[in-house]
Amino acid sequence: MLRHFPIKNVAYAHRKRDYFIAAFTFFCVAICLISDANASIEKQNALGVSGWVFLIGLLLGENREVRMQVVIAVIFATIGEHFASPFMGGYTYRFGNVPAYVPPGHGMVYLTAVALARSGLFLRYAREITALVILVCGSWSLWGISGFAQQGDVVGALLFCVFLVYLFKGRSPMVYLAAFFITTWLELIGTAVGTWKWAAIDPVLGLPQGNPPSGVAAWYCLVDAVAIGGAPVVLSGFKSAHVWLKFAKERKNAYQGAGNE
Repeated sequence: MLRHFPIKNVAYAHRKRDYFIAAFTFFCVAICLISDANASIEKQNALGVSGWVFLIGLLLGENREVRMQVVIAVIFATIGEHFASPFMGGYTYRFGNVPAYVPPGHGMVYLTAVALARSGLFLRYAREITALVILVCGSWSLWGISGFAQQGDVVGALLFCVFLVYLFKGRSPMVYLAAFFITTWLELIGTAVGTWKWAAIDPVLGLPQGNPPSGVAAWYCLVDAVAIGGAPVVLSGFKSAHVWLKFAKERKNAYQGAGNE
């Protein structure tokens, strides 16, 4: 069950960069969402520009594979946002739109999950952190279906089960584990200040869900899984295209050379 977890009793290195990315993103998320609670569309757009600047700056120190993962995460998550919010109404932003800061925000959130996943802290204490997350999120999910919660959260409990599948069956459990922290942070802040609100009844399942759902991290894990799985495919495609174009160019030059003779 834990075959993809880090090896125990290894002195993993701590990189300041990983902790900086995480701390910076946690801070930016809080400032951005609180600022947007009463912001105009113009301010949302300004936050979006800032988000892109920050994301690009953070990516300068990453390798090509991580950069491609972030690109895929941004594209997939943005499509998902437009489908789940304006189209389906699963949750609604204040202006009924998808704010300009959301796409780069997804990139920063994904990069934070990657940074924490490879950090010495998470690698060394993977099992302890996993136990903590299961305890906290599991208790939250049970509360949502106990009948005592002000708003029922059956969807959250189902998503928690999906999250466990990602955690114990997925090939990148540390990324999913790290995603729980940053996504729960942003969901709790965003819903608390009214930046967005989840529908009381899920439009697809017709079941009650919390604001936010307790297992909401599972949706972000889907983005992570697509990014991790898609990056090698896209990079391989680019490499093949480059080789083909190079071959075509050399072949064209050879024909031209033969014609000149």
